[in-house]
Amino acid sequence: MLRRHCLAWLAGASALPALAADPPALLLANVYRPGLPLADYWVSEKYDGVRGYWDGRTLRTRGGETVAAPAWFTAGWPDTAMDGELWAGRGRFGHAQSTTRQQHADDAAWRQIQFMVFDLPRHGGRFDERIPALNALVATIGQPWVQAVPQKRVASDAALQAVLQRTVRAGGEGLMLHRGASLYQGGRSDDLIKVKTHEDTEARVVAHLPGKGRHAGRMGALLVEMRTGQRFKLGAGFSDAQRADPPAVGSWVTYRFRGTHDGGLPRFASFVRVREDMPASR
Repeated sequence: MLRRHCLAWLAGASALPALAADPPALLLANVYRPGLPLADYWVSEKYDGVRGYWDGRTLRTRGGETVAAPAWFTAGWPDTAMDGELWAGRGRFGHAQSTTRQQHADDAAWRQIQFMVFDLPRHGGRFDERIPALNALVATIGQPWVQAVPQKRVASDAALQAVLQRTVRAGGEGLMLHRGASLYQGGRSDDLIKVKTHEDTEARVVAHLPGKGRHAGRMGALLVEMRTGQRFKLGAGFSDAQRADPPAVGSWVTYRFRGTHDGGLPRFASFVRVREDMPASR
């Protein structure tokens, strides 16, 4: 048994992410709520990929791991920091995640990846000023796999919801709102807002709880810890294969939910995916 586990580990070693440096101080999003002054914001599609941060020399994930992209993918990129999403297209998160995690780049897989650039972290100006600077920078790069994320304005919540519904019907994940007057500052704030037809967030796996009945002998639920430190059982949304080989303790998972209880715990929480771009912790 031990020998079999060792061989499996060696076989999967090439898929492990590179060791992480300190995570970059990225701008993170709050969740949309009606009543926000939409006239202050730019609107763009929320791309369902892997967050990518180009620090001027190296492409890194949100967690700080180096992304082993092929040399041609980042050839000629400037020493200007760029924040964006490594995206394989609508509904293809799995391809983006598996491709960007490989230590040995799969050239054919990377041909299907685009770097959707949505901000310039070191620009120093307001987002209103960063948009034209970003568009000009991407134009000078001149590579079809590097794209500036289109930004537009909406006049009302009704108009925003109409754009959201069109985007989701076309296979998109949702929308992002970016405050035009904001400077780029790491951390979560209302300078960046995500708009989706459902709520989701991440939690860290603390333990595997055994199953009962038809799930006897497999994982029945994950005990997960929210960023607030609160813990709850996440038992819905798993396939039989995932219950037999559950997300590792210390890893981060995304879960979907519908509102919260009075104490802040999520209602109707359901597992979505493992966040392999976020470093495991114990």
